[in-house]
Amino acid sequence: MEASTIAIKDSHANPAPLGLFAFGTTTVLLNLQNAGVFEMNSMILAMGIFYGGLAQVVAGIIEAKKQNTFGLTAFTSYGFFWLTLVGLIVMAKLGWIPAPSSGAMAAFFIVWGLFTLLLFVGTLKLNKALQFVFATLTLLFILLAATEITGNASLTKFTGIEGILCGASAIYAGAGTLLNEVYGRTILPLGIMAKVA
Repeated sequence: MEASTIAIKDSHANPAPLGLFAFGTTTVLLNLQNAGVFEMNSMILAMGIFYGGLAQVVAGIIEAKKQNTFGLTAFTSYGFFWLTLVGLIVMAKLGWIPAPSSGAMAAFFIVWGLFTLLLFVGTLKLNKALQFVFATLTLLFILLAATEITGNASLTKFTGIEGILCGASAIYAGAGTLLNEVYGRTILPLGIMAKVA
């Protein structure tokens, strides 16, 4: 009996713009607070839960259906990062658990920085826009750890500015991915890497 092959068409939309917009906008808003533009408030926490958190997890699940391991790992991880960060803030405010010490938060950010550095290596096979996002995010986690260790207000403000740049670069990458797909041509260049033979 002759075996037959059935081609299954991927009918899922590209989730990358959703994930990048969710990450980017939430990162910009948190870092406007770090830069001293406004205080920590419910707007940032809600964004961390619903857009930075849940929307990225949804994007990661869709990436899994598209068999994109990098997208799955990045979007679900950073989605749960945002949910964890909000959890750390809210649970302490409600008195459910003690707030983490500065040393504990520094360790938290260092671990996320190392994880991000590993993902940055993965972007070297992708496009320049994503390389910039992950490079600036690695630096952001290092700076966040340093602010926890030193408590330096000027460093916190500088960290906020760098975080705004990181978030804005993710928004750009999301917009480029979305608009280039919609228009079928390059509207916002992403610096696509040539495939290695």
